[in-house]
Amino acid sequence: MTASTPDTIDTLLGLTPERPAFATRHARDKVAVATQGCYEALFSPELPGTLTHTERLWVASDIADASGLPQLAAHYRDQLLRSAAHTVLSQPLQALLQHPGSAPTDARLQAVAQFTRTLATHPDRSDRAALLALPAAGLSVPDTVLLAQLIGFVTYQLRLVAGVAALDALGGEGDAPAAPAAAAAAATDSAPFVHPANLPAPGEPLRLNGYTSETLGWTAWLPVVDPATATPEQQAVLDLSHPKARSSDFYLLLVHHARVLSERSQAFNAIMYAPGGLSRAEREVASTAVSRANGCVYCASVHAQRFEQLARRNDVMAQIFADPDQAGTNARERAIVQAALALTRSPGSFGAQHLQPLRAAGLSDLEILDALHASALFAWANRLMLNLGQAVFPQSA
Repeated sequence: MTASTPDTIDTLLGLTPERPAFATRHARDKVAVATQGCYEALFSPELPGTLTHTERLWVASDIADASGLPQLAAHYRDQLLRSAAHTVLSQPLQALLQHPGSAPTDARLQAVAQFTRTLATHPDRSDRAALLALPAAGLSVPDTVLLAQLIGFVTYQLRLVAGVAALDALGGEGDAPAAPAAAAAAATDSAPFVHPANLPAPGEPLRLNGYTSETLGWTAWLPVVDPATATPEQQAVLDLSHPKARSSDFYLLLVHHARVLSERSQAFNAIMYAPGGLSRAEREVASTAVSRANGCVYCASVHAQRFEQLARRNDVMAQIFADPDQAGTNARERAIVQAALALTRSPGSFGAQHLQPLRAAGLSDLEILDALHASALFAWANRLMLNLGQAVFPQSA
């Protein structure tokens, strides 16, 4: 994104520099820039492949509509109609535009629509057969990966729109003096930690309800890029993305679309590792709560383990694994978990009321934004992990 490029989320929400939510959002400008970069990469008319620009906009409009974000759905619908006016469309796509909400009439768009709607609204219900139906219907492997990235991004983007709108509605009072409830929570936070006797010690595997903090593997259901024959662009993006990307099925699959992976990696790193604001450990609380709600065993394992490493405890992770709706060892954790769950489950009805407990627990606006970012990000991460491959437990590796 360049300085002259309009920011889609700011534009949709009418955010201007005099609004407190604008200042808070752009205190994390690397996230805003990477998010806009992802948007531009995914919706570039010049993007190679057979998943056309108009089809990508149709997918995005459908996701936003199904998720209860009419404002974002209208944005994509407008872009879709603009694209259609300058494009020779296939007859099945013409029929869909003329009759919104109707079912596709050809096998290719039927497979795309089925995968999109399931992945967007019920990420834990898709499976290997649903994924492989896409290449069977005529999509190449890179186009199938692109579709999964597109769906993941829009589910992330729509939750950012909902979350930032709620923060704007809450008003810019996040740095006000702590309320009595927040002061009590802070006192609880500073008390010496006593590990519950019925849990394994931090660092030992925590296993509960099919979830675990141990290190899992992950294997792709589609052919991955061979790092030995990857293009120079793919090589550079693998180096940017993760120290172990060259040996990871996940990154070797996503690098089929190197530019999109590059922008996603920058967004991920800016959200999870930015200095200041919400603590790294509390970002892991939000990430794990979302992963538990979405049924992503792999992401839950990674981020439960990272929380333990940072916080030297695992009690809240055990609570999230057991029952996320009751999780949180103090007011801050409970508020973070509840907001993450609400944004995950019902982004269309998310509002300032879901952020008020965060403010009451003493979080600043920047901390609230960090919690929103982490929660929205794992809408994307979970959908990729759940629907492009499967977790591998140590005993079956």
